[in-house]
Amino acid sequence: MKELLRISGKNLVLLCTLTLLAGCAAYADLPHGTVKETGSAVVERESVVLAPEKPEAPPSLDYVIGIGDVVLVTVAGKPEFSGIAPTGTSKVQGSRVDGSGNIHLPLLGAVRIAGSTVSQACEKLQESLQKYVREPWVMVEVAEYHSQPLYLLGQFKNAGTYYLDRPLTLVQGISLGNGFDPAANLRGARVSRGERIMRVDLADLLLNGDSRQNIWLLPGDTIYIPDNRNQQVFVFGAVKKPGPQPFPTTGLNLAQAIAGADFRDTGFDVRHVRIIRSLSATRGELLVVDFEKILRGEAVPLQLQEGDIVFVPKSSFGSWNDVIAEILPTLQTISAILQPFVSIKFLSQ
Repeated sequence: MKELLRISGKNLVLLCTLTLLAGCAAYADLPHGTVKETGSAVVERESVVLAPEKPEAPPSLDYVIGIGDVVLVTVAGKPEFSGIAPTGTSKVQGSRVDGSGNIHLPLLGAVRIAGSTVSQACEKLQESLQKYVREPWVMVEVAEYHSQPLYLLGQFKNAGTYYLDRPLTLVQGISLGNGFDPAANLRGARVSRGERIMRVDLADLLLNGDSRQNIWLLPGDTIYIPDNRNQQVFVFGAVKKPGPQPFPTTGLNLAQAIAGADFRDTGFDVRHVRIIRSLSATRGELLVVDFEKILRGEAVPLQLQEGDIVFVPKSSFGSWNDVIAEILPTLQTISAILQPFVSIKFLSQ
């Protein structure tokens, strides 16, 4: 091992490449059905499963009026209070809730209805009209919904901004986008609420019917489905060129990824290479790999998966907590392109 660590970075990269090529050649002409007995380079494997979101009671069916909504107000027998533009004009039919939460009606002026249900808005208007009309009968209806957005981004057939007119579940929200295209990467899909990524596995929901993932959506939620064309892995630690590397359609193994990042000339531990692997938004694995076994030809080059985070330690770390503490600042700077499992598990603590 000591002799191995004296090899320069460039020569070690060459050794990795030659080992890889030799390994490929060794497997090319094996007869069909042949199993070659080769040890695994993985010395530790820990499965991580994130608990799903806690079940929530169904939200109220009463729509809450908000800023930007357009409401139609009808006062029986008193059209002068309604504020409805004449038919055939280009004006909005009804009254839009302004930034202060008010609608503006003839004679009544500003009436705050934002935050009210339709029935509560009726009561407020009836109370305001009592000084003009004896026992007024008022009807309020929402003509245009603009206050409760839902954002569908990425590989939806009809991506865009939609507005909730009633409580929707995740499946119902996804259906607004008319499904997703063949380039969708469901394993990397995520639901964001504010700055938080929800513990929701869209792949498990849509492909396996896991109803625990079918959460109720809230106004402002974002559903993002990335594509599978620009996939990457990440290599950090004791390498000269840390950061993302393209993950080709033909696949990528650990030797190729490390060769692309280039070991430092000195100061690295090849016997305890760490890999954080995302299997879905709520499931992952933590691997410790003895890369020296791969270099010696004692193990098959480990195939990486899209989104893998490879960490080459400077020395033997005592625990995963030490590894995470070392790379956490780097992960925070690239959080937008990481798999949701990594963000939920390590960046939202």
